[in-house]
Amino acid sequence: MTSASHHSEVTLRVNGKPHTVRVDHRRVLLDLLREDLDLTGSKKGCDHGQCGACTVLVDGRRLNSCLLLAVTLDGSEITTVEGLGDGEEPHPLQRAFLDRDAFQCGYCTPGQLCSAVGLIAEAAAGHPSHVTDPATPSGRPVPLDRTEIRERMSGNLCRCGAYPRIVEAIEDVIE
Repeated sequence: MTSASHHSEVTLRVNGKPHTVRVDHRRVLLDLLREDLDLTGSKKGCDHGQCGACTVLVDGRRLNSCLLLAVTLDGSEITTVEGLGDGEEPHPLQRAFLDRDAFQCGYCTPGQLCSAVGLIAEAAAGHPSHVTDPATPSGRPVPLDRTEIRERMSGNLCRCGAYPRIVEAIEDVIE
């Protein structure tokens, strides 16, 4: 049994809805989402932050939820794959993934989608990647070509090898 001193109340805004929960200080966001909030879209792949299956958006930034202690996120805005669309219409990336058949088994797809949403926002905000041309003006939007997309998606693994279709789906949305 854990001591009450190892628990805190946190309020997270998940997919636009506030949730106040009492969490163990060792509990990661992924487990809170899946087990406490019944949002099972984010997957537990490696549980070490190496595969990207658990990627969610935290305050608009893509992060591996298996590495984030939930207690540190009090007041944060969390978007999971379930929150990408508006309820009636899928997010443009979700539609593009369907149109391009950018998945096979689908296990990695929720993380791929959240990561793609994040990378588009990062590039628009001018955040360079390892392959960004050094001549790109600082703080200006970074053009997303195939090389940029592949580099920025490199933290999300797909066992089925759907990478070409994933890149095409992302290209469809940014065009």
